[in-house]
Amino acid sequence: MNRNKLTLRDYLLMALISVVFGVLYLMAVYAGTALTTILTPFGLGVLGYEPFFGIWFMAAIITTYLIRKPAVGIITEVIAALIEVMLGNMFGVMVLVSAFIQGVGVEIPFALTKYGKYSYKIAMLSALSAAVLSFLWTGFRSNYLAMDWRIVAAIFVVRLLSSLFFTGYLSKRICDKLDEAGILNHNLETSEIFE
Repeated sequence: MNRNKLTLRDYLLMALISVVFGVLYLMAVYAGTALTTILTPFGLGVLGYEPFFGIWFMAAIITTYLIRKPAVGIITEVIAALIEVMLGNMFGVMVLVSAFIQGVGVEIPFALTKYGKYSYKIAMLSALSAAVLSFLWTGFRSNYLAMDWRIVAAIFVVRLLSSLFFTGYLSKRICDKLDEAGILNHNLETSEIFE
């Protein structure tokens, strides 16, 4: 039997996570818009969405942790973004491209371990990878090369901190609590899961 083959349970879990995070992602967009409005008079409006970036990577890492199969994080991230767009995200379909890139960023460290390690180290590397890839993508789209380097550095630092907290720490903690409660069944040794 192919361990990487998705089951009905996997599809249902991906759908559930996509819906929950599609709504959460849209709420983060509204929060970012409000913060941008507040920061704009100070010339810092470009930083308005940055504290929320780590939230936008959470569907990918939580799905990858729970299902532990290749590409599930990417797929869930894109579906969550599609739901977010359908609910009214003003950035439109470009969000789907961003979601794909974010999902790839999240999955790289897990893929390098052949989806066998789920430690805080891997979660933090996943957060770093997602922050870097998303930064390169938004840098290309927003032409960071034309901006003051200090603002660009601030964008990266705030995004990285957000990612380390929401993606690396909070998401891992949520999943570990589910695991400890016995809700998850990965058929793995505890030492393999947490080392």
